[in-house]
Amino acid sequence: MKSVEHIFQEFIDAIHTAENEGDFERIAIRVAQRLGFRWFAYLRITDNEPILISSYPKSWTNRYFASRYQQLDPVVRRAALEHDLFTWSGEAAKPLGTRAQRDFFDEATTFGIRSGLTVPIRGGFGRVAAFTLASDDLSRMPDSLIGESKEIFQLLGLYFHSHLTAKLQLRVPVMTPTVTLTQRERQCLMWASRGKTAADIAVLAEITPRTASFHLDNARRKLGAVSIAQCVAEALRQGLLI
Repeated sequence: MKSVEHIFQEFIDAIHTAENEGDFERIAIRVAQRLGFRWFAYLRITDNEPILISSYPKSWTNRYFASRYQQLDPVVRRAALEHDLFTWSGEAAKPLGTRAQRDFFDEATTFGIRSGLTVPIRGGFGRVAAFTLASDDLSRMPDSLIGESKEIFQLLGLYFHSHLTAKLQLRVPVMTPTVTLTQRERQCLMWASRGKTAADIAVLAEITPRTASFHLDNARRKLGAVSIAQCVAEALRQGLLI
């Protein structure tokens, strides 16, 4: 199996070519499978009807919306409260939930949906979206699949959301940026979001590696991030790179 970093780079290259919903779906299916998951799901909760792009069985998604499960789904509820990636499993969550939520996880299990990881994507006015990779294999829990690559998985979800909404011009509330980045900081961060190192950015931007690192570090400090990956994730959240 290729490294998570290599798979992520291929995902970035592919998503820049996506032109329609079908393209985004195919790219997400491919990256989910290559990372060891069976399905992906992108769910956006709106004032009207929720928007879903996923590879889940159609019989499950039809049942999900017919029963309005988005209102009690513990994963969706948690995504509305948290900012960082989290993992979940039906077996672990059932003892903590209500009877309706336990029944929900039992029903999801009949479709093979047993565990996963979810990247919350927060918008203004309490809006929320979530990018999920799910598995039917209890012998390979999400934590073991993530390993040391949590920030890359976080970026994957944010990158999918940002490019999908920009390309399809979905009406989503965008966070008001809390900081201002210089043009060069934005340029370096954009290349970093595509998996480029400071040395790569130096060649692409025709600057020295030291200067590239300087601009990346400035952006990281402005956004209160502890790493460049976290910095890119926060910039994507605030709409600074789209």
